[in-house]
Amino acid sequence: MPDCSTLDRAWGELTTDEVYAFLKLRTDVFFLEQKIDETELDDRDRESETRHYWISDDAGTAAYLRTLLDSDPTHRDAHRLIGRVVVRADRRGEGLAQKLLAEVIARHGSEAMLLHAQEYIAPLYARYGFEPFGAVFEEAGLPHQSMYRAADA
Repeated sequence: MPDCSTLDRAWGELTTDEVYAFLKLRTDVFFLEQKIDETELDDRDRESETRHYWISDDAGTAAYLRTLLDSDPTHRDAHRLIGRVVVRADRRGEGLAQKLLAEVIARHGSEAMLLHAQEYIAPLYARYGFEPFGAVFEEAGLPHQSMYRAADA
């Protein structure tokens, strides 16, 4: 079985090879596979509070997500935002996104969190305590659902 160790770093701690691997995975899935034609590089990757979480194997980055920190939350008290959740096609169905989510919650569960889930995958996030709110909306040409997870008591 391939290694499933979760790694995480801030932008300034990443190597150029790690950044390349993330961006390759994100563009392969979001641009080529899902045909999203919106800006992928939004400068949020480089913010000092952004954390990059990933799982690598011999072929590169197998799964990835990032967390952002917003000083002015858009919903309730959710300062921590999860985004860019992506799994390489040949590793889907192995629970890699769940492993990354579990790691983020283990580290930041004491904080409220927010994400915009592609509508079809919202049930996955619900298993981790994220609750949908508001109407389904279009983001990057795909239906999304806003989801909120309250801080652990």
